[in-house]
Amino acid sequence: METAASVAREEPPQLREFLFYFLRLGTLGFGGPIALAGYMQKDLIDERKWVSRQDYVEGLAFSQLSPGPLAAQLAMYLGWVRAGTLGATLTGVAFVLPSLLMVMALAALYVHYGQLPWIQGVFYGIGAAVIAIIARSAYKLIRSTLKNDLLLWTLFAALAVTTAWKESEIIWLFLLCGLVAMFVKAPPRLRVTPSAIPAFVGFGNLVTGAHGAATAATIGMLFLFFLKAGAFVFGSGLAIVPFLYGGVVGQFHWLTEKQFVDAVAVAMITPGPVVITAGFVGYLVAGPVGASLAALAVFVPPYLIVILSAPYYRRFAKNLQVKAFVQGVTAAAVGAIAGAAFILGKRSLIDLPTVSIAVVTFALLSFKKIKIPEPLLILAAGVTGLLLFKG
Repeated sequence: METAASVAREEPPQLREFLFYFLRLGTLGFGGPIALAGYMQKDLIDERKWVSRQDYVEGLAFSQLSPGPLAAQLAMYLGWVRAGTLGATLTGVAFVLPSLLMVMALAALYVHYGQLPWIQGVFYGIGAAVIAIIARSAYKLIRSTLKNDLLLWTLFAALAVTTAWKESEIIWLFLLCGLVAMFVKAPPRLRVTPSAIPAFVGFGNLVTGAHGAATAATIGMLFLFFLKAGAFVFGSGLAIVPFLYGGVVGQFHWLTEKQFVDAVAVAMITPGPVVITAGFVGYLVAGPVGASLAALAVFVPPYLIVILSAPYYRRFAKNLQVKAFVQGVTAAAVGAIAGAAFILGKRSLIDLPTVSIAVVTFALLSFKKIKIPEPLLILAAGVTGLLLFKG
């Protein structure tokens, strides 16, 4: 018998309610793609019951298999489930716009008033709290998706260890886990199932960044670079950072290493997807125009993948072989999330104060009798980090 938490409510929310939720999540959702996916699970499935667990799991697997930012693509997929192309479009805008505006404002301050020396102290505390949020989200995903299935636990463990060891997410391993689950749980009868292939479509003061006014050629290269990042980089925020570093610092020399580190830090301490780093980098290269184009470019490919591929994906998602494949990919995704949490924890929990902040945050998140909003915990951790940071 289905439980109330496993099915969506009979009366779906009005579209404006749905959009307001994602606007709020984009404004207050800290913690990066892993935590944001966890928020969606908690809010939309467990509490509001606006989305079925099956739709969420299918959306998570779809987003993990596709290039581009995981959290934004999951939001757009759920928007597509709710209201088709219009839902995907409006959900994506509502989710991304708040963090883009925040990052552009911080980038403007950065360009005009210096190197934001306080950010290291704030991030010292915030980073530790974010690890606790990620760990809590990973735990909930593990509990809800793996259950007592030994095969899924094996796939989960393999991806967790691989991600932690290689410090990146390897897409062919997700496909392999899906195929293993399919051949074990629902072996196909030697017939080819049609599959969907994602399609990609690529193409004064407003352009003044940290190094002066940008040329039209620079703006064009900026747009194409971030279009490539959105179209071909798998593995959410964790994987896109080294890709961006190689292009922004190593290939094009748009930013110094210090500026790039500051860009990533700003994206991490603001709500919304980590890939919003694109907006900060774009602003430093070519002002508000650069920020807008870079953000647009990095989110266009995953948006097109959702509206062009999701109908075919969903059509075959009820097939036994496809369901088994999705289970395998989901187990792999959760394993990769656990591995990413380990990597980030190793880099953020560097001494007794940061470990203490993480432990206290995790405890407060787990204490059911007291519900403290995550943004408030993030703010408290930032203040604590600013007070304790020794430079």
